[in-house]
Amino acid sequence: MTSVTSPLAGKAIGLAAVPDPVFSGAMVGPGTAIDPVREAGDAVSPVDGVVVSLHPHAFVVVDSEGHGVLTHLGIDTVQLNGEGFELLVNKGDTVQRGQAVVRWDPAAVEAAGKSPVCPIVALEATAESLADVIEDGDVKSGDALFSWK
Repeated sequence: MTSVTSPLAGKAIGLAAVPDPVFSGAMVGPGTAIDPVREAGDAVSPVDGVVVSLHPHAFVVVDSEGHGVLTHLGIDTVQLNGEGFELLVNKGDTVQRGQAVVRWDPAAVEAAGKSPVCPIVALEATAESLADVIEDGDVKSGDALFSWK
């Protein structure tokens, strides 16, 4: 069982509320989404594991059970070409839950005309394999978002 925790503080809104049909339709995988607080800070790893994919706007950490968790920082933020994002680890690094991975500013993302909403997705999972998914309410960095069987 993998416990996936929030990589940032904000309000849980669920994937269905993400302003992108690929995420809201769970085409990437099941999970939830966070509307982040509008202040600069660090997005942290939601699980202990290895960083297998790392971009300024998104990262994937795979845990010891082979569960890959995608943290996507905002919607269409790939179009910002890394502007306003700072990578704090490298691809291939082993990270601990709560360790800072990317420094960013959701308010700057919003000012650039992009949504700062952050999908947190269980890759290659089924909706049935997730339990206790948090889809509303305030969350702090490190709070439980869902468990993955």
